[in-house]
Parts: sequence; C-alpha cells; structure tokens
Amino acid sequence: MNHEEESRPLLAEEDSEQGEEDRAETDVYLDKVKNGKLYMATFAAVLGPLSFGFVLGYSSPAIPELRQIPDPRLRLTPEEASWFGSVVAIGAGVGGLLGGWVVEKIGRKLSLMFCALPFIFGFTIIIAAQNHWMLYVGRVLTGVASGVTSLVVPLYISETSHERVRGTMGSCVQLMVVMGIMGAYVTGLFLDWRWLAIACSIPPTLMLVCMCFMPETPRYLLSRGKRHEAEEALRFLRGRDTPVEWECARIEAASQYEERSLTQADLKDPGVYKPLGVGIMMMFLQQFTGINAIMFYAETIFEQAHFQNGNVASVIVGVTQVIFTAVAALIMDRAGRKVLLILSGVAMCVSEAAFGVYFMLSTTKHGNSTLLNTILGTQDAVSEAAHPDLSWLALTSMGIFITGFALGWGPIPWLVMSEIFPTKARGLGSAVCVLTNWSCAFIVTKTFQNLMDLITSAGTFWLFSCFCAINVIFTIFFVPETKGKTLEEIQAHFKGPRSR
Repeated sequence: MNHEEESRPLLAEEDSEQGEEDRAETDVYLDKVKNGKLYMATFAAVLGPLSFGFVLGYSSPAIPELRQIPDPRLRLTPEEASWFGSVVAIGAGVGGLLGGWVVEKIGRKLSLMFCALPFIFGFTIIIAAQNHWMLYVGRVLTGVASGVTSLVVPLYISETSHERVRGTMGSCVQLMVVMGIMGAYVTGLFLDWRWLAIACSIPPTLMLVCMCFMPETPRYLLSRGKRHEAEEALRFLRGRDTPVEWECARIEAASQYEERSLTQADLKDPGVYKPLGVGIMMMFLQQFTGINAIMFYAETIFEQAHFQNGNVASVIVGVTQVIFTAVAALIMDRAGRKVLLILSGVAMCVSEAAFGVYFMLSTTKHGNSTLLNTILGTQDAVSEAAHPDLSWLALTSMGIFITGFALGWGPIPWLVMSEIFPTKARGLGSAVCVLTNWSCAFIVTKTFQNLMDLITSAGTFWLFSCFCAINVIFTIFFVPETKGKTLEEIQAHFKGPRSR
C-alpha cells in the first residue's frame, strides 16, 4: 500500500469530523432564524407561477368556446385549436433562453418584475382579440412570461431559502402553478373567454407590485461584490437579530472559485456537466409523462372519453392536483426528493396504463382502422351504451395520475434544477433546462391529437406510461438526494470526493 492509499482513510475521517462540526454550527445558526419575512418573499415570488398556471389552464375552458363562437374571424378549427393550446410552449422556450441571460444581467428580483409585463400585455391582447393572430400573439407573450418565470422563481426561492425549508418553499412553485390551473378551470365555469382573460391578468399585476418591496437574493448580490446589500437582504430574510455575517461568510467562501465567468472549458468539469445532464433529462422526462397535453386538453379528453360534464371533471382534476401538491410541499423536506420521484413515477405509469385500457374498452372504432388496430387486429370495441358504465375508470385514472404527478414529477424537477448548478453555471444551466422542458411541452401538446389519431387514444396513453417507467429507472440510478443539504454540499456531490 502506498502513502496515498494510507492517507485516504485519514482524509475521509477528517472530512467526516469537519462535516459534523459544520453541521452543528449550521444548526446553531438556523435555530436563531425567523422565517416570517422569507415566507413573504416566497409568496411574492410564487405569484409568478400562479400566473403561469392561469396561462396553462386558460386553454382548457377557452378552446371549446372558441371552437363554437359565431364570429368566423375568431372561431377555431381543430388544427387552429391545437396551435392555440401549444403555441404557449414556443413562447416559453424563448422566455427560458431570455430568462437565462436576463437573470444574470439584472438579477433575480428585477427579472421577476420584468416578466410580469408580457403576462399583462399578452392577456390584454387576448381580451381585445379580433382575429386568430391576436389570439396567437397573446398566447405567445404569456408563454414568454411563463418561460422566464419558470426559470427565475425557483432560483429566487433557492437562493433566499435555507436548507431546513428550501424543499417546502421550492415546492410552493408547483403548488401555485396547479392552483392557477384550477383557478382557470373554476373561473371558466362562470366566465366567457374574454372575462376569463381579464381574471388571468390579476396575479401578474399583484406580483409586479409585491416584488417592489422584496430584496434581491444574497448570493446574487455577493456575486456582484455587494456585501453590505447582501447582509441587509439576509437580515430581512432571516430576522434582524440573526447573526447573518456568518451565513454571508459561508456563501462567500463556497463561491470563491466561481467568481470568474463560465467558460467552454468548464463544460468538462463534472460539477457542471453532471448536473446539466441530470437537469435536462428530468425536464425531458417530466414532459413526456404527457402532463401538459392532459392539462391543455382536459375537457377535450373527457369529451372523447364520453364523460358527461367534462368541464366539471376538469375542475375535480384541478382540485386533486392542488391538494396533493400541497401534501408534497409539506413532506418534501421529510420524505426526500428521490423517494417521492419513484412513488410518483410508479403511480403515473399504472394510471396511464389504466387510462389506455379504458379507451381500448370504451371507444367505438369509427371509419378506417387506425395503425394500432391494424397491427393488433383488434375488433370493434364495446358499444356506445357501455360508455357511462366505464366513465368512473377515466376519472379514477386521471385522478391517480394527477396525484402521482403532484407528489413528485410536478414540483421536484424544478426544485432540483434550482439546487444542483454552481453559481457560475446557474443562469446557463437553468436556461437550457427550461428550454428543454418547453420544447418537449410543445412537441407533446402539438402532436397529442395526431398521436391519438395515429395510434389511438389507448396507444397514446400506453406510450406515456412507458415514459413514466423510464422516469423511475432514471431516478434510481442518476438523481441525487438533495434533502437537508446546503447548495454547496450538493455541488460538492457532483464534483466528487476531491472537492470535499
């Protein structure tokens, strides 16, 4: 055994002792922290995801009305309706790229205030729409705002929170998204599409006002050499009597090597490319569960499933999502990210497989055989009269799917994205992840109806079920557990033992 091999156990023991000392010191500090102002700052920030949720949910009640509206300048064909539902994702992809640049140039706080404007302008154009193009432009603008929001808000929350509450605070992002979706569904029961757009413009207006009174994140201020401002921000977030100088010094010490800008050579650093790979794959797999297709076309799905009162069923789905996303927020820092992701993936896999079975049993074959029918040689399904008897299976499958998504694959990819990147790569890494997410969202939502025509409704949901199974496998082997770890400890995990 050489000298290097003999020294490894000693180094590991020293690292362990140092880690215990650091943890004890951190616990002493966190015991003095007051979280009231942190909750205020988080609430102001998550008004952005609430606005984002209204954008996602808006198309579900609006599309059936716009497809039947008497005015031919505004009436949507099925193809135009698919563009109306999916064009948001194009804007969001652009917003993700724009957000990655803006968040580094003007900071997290100003970026959030900036993204309120396209939300408001987009809904204003929809309210005043006189033709299809005004509807599309309004959706694109709200999509741009959604892309910026989905990048900036998780960063703002992760950089203002401490490790004891970061999981719960981060889960509030998805909680507010689903509350926005449910809000759009419920409001759509009582308002027409123009008044619904007016209601959707209220949350971003509130965010713009509230963020005026919130601080910039301490990490961003320290990265710009503004230590005094960073300490003041920490005093606001942690309480006036908390010794924030200790936390400020810890952040400075951990980020010393990251003071320079990201270069091409850094892409060879495992502390950069490993979290980038994990982030991209999580965003890809999240969208290929089919979640956005289901949210955009919830009423249409229930109509095709021959479920009476599809709009009411959509509201029930929205309520279910809110309840279980709230549950995920409460248990996130106890159960851990990895366990919830695995449970979530299994629940979605089973429920979408069951949804496929429902469509196979209950949908009568019309006209020419679909590709899947031809391959499998299936016979005509049961008669139309059987539909009401099986409608419980559609709603139950949808409920289990939404429950599973809300517990894991809804909130956690956004939370993990905000935790895993080093400071110097946070803007670029988050932008690439958001672009991946919304590009996949566009592909799924735009091709959803085509998939249902090509391989039948049953085949489409079985395809999504297969992706959910892949989610589980990917989580087991590649996603790190970040529960209870500081951002610096998470980054050290990716860099390997030499960095510790």
